[in-house]
Amino acid sequence: MSSLFSITDAVTPGVAVEIGAGRISGAVVERRGRQAVIGSHAVEPLPAGALVPSLTAANVIDRPTVMTALNRVIERVGRPSRLALVIPDIVARVSLVRFEKVPARTGDLDQLIRWQVRKAAPFPLEEAQISYARGIRSDEGQEFVVTVARHAVIEEYEALCTEAGAHAGLVDLSTIGVINALLAGSAATAGDWLVINIAADSASIAIMRGTDLIFFRNRPAEAEASALELMHQTAVYYEDRLQGTGFSRAFVAGTSYAGADADSVRHGIEERIGTAIETVDPRQVATMTDRITAAPALLDAMTPLVGLLLRDEPEGARA
Repeated sequence: MSSLFSITDAVTPGVAVEIGAGRISGAVVERRGRQAVIGSHAVEPLPAGALVPSLTAANVIDRPTVMTALNRVIERVGRPSRLALVIPDIVARVSLVRFEKVPARTGDLDQLIRWQVRKAAPFPLEEAQISYARGIRSDEGQEFVVTVARHAVIEEYEALCTEAGAHAGLVDLSTIGVINALLAGSAATAGDWLVINIAADSASIAIMRGTDLIFFRNRPAEAEASALELMHQTAVYYEDRLQGTGFSRAFVAGTSYAGADADSVRHGIEERIGTAIETVDPRQVATMTDRITAAPALLDAMTPLVGLLLRDEPEGARA
């Protein structure tokens, strides 16, 4: 399976950069025979408040600081003229909508999806950038995974790359990159499986049924509900509304952001879902040239980048 979806679509380049609240990271993925290899990588921290991801407001608060970090990353990954861009989950709203009958004409389907998401959008649809992909098909109809973002916000991130001398032709969300990294490897592709992605600004939970996304929720870090409460709410919804019978596997990415609470959160979630949680490791699909053992924070930074860059890899051609 290729990418679940992307906010903007283009041919996938060999370089990806993620711009997030706590850091900017970049990676080059090369093909050496049948082996995918992270040829070079870079991570630059951002001070708190320099970039504040938001669905509706301006995201870049301290532009000189952000640009300094971005230019350092761009320099270390070879100053590409084109790159794929990973942005925070919180800057877009992901919805799943179902239609009993799907219009044959693309234009009619576009209008139907826009009509379906218009009430949930926190800004006028004229300001929205909407993308969608087919999801799971059932007796109840065809489901679509729909993302809604504000044009001005996406353009903020693209403009940073342009100022650094690189065109961001492909844009995707962090958790979708994590999911694609798992799909590129030997992650469960049958039954139901869970993905938790922790970021500096928020946490996301996604449920996959085989290769189809059937649930997605993002919660800001400052929200009152803890990760355990969010997991409990998700589990109840999964059991009651999605006819869930249990997860075959469960994965977590971004634990370096959780700090000292990571182990207690992990154990609490494991007890709630009855499934051991595995840490996502991008080296399962793309080896690293460094011989030194990679720190957890570096692996967290590389995961969505590798997932985005391997999104179009044909089955059997991966590491």
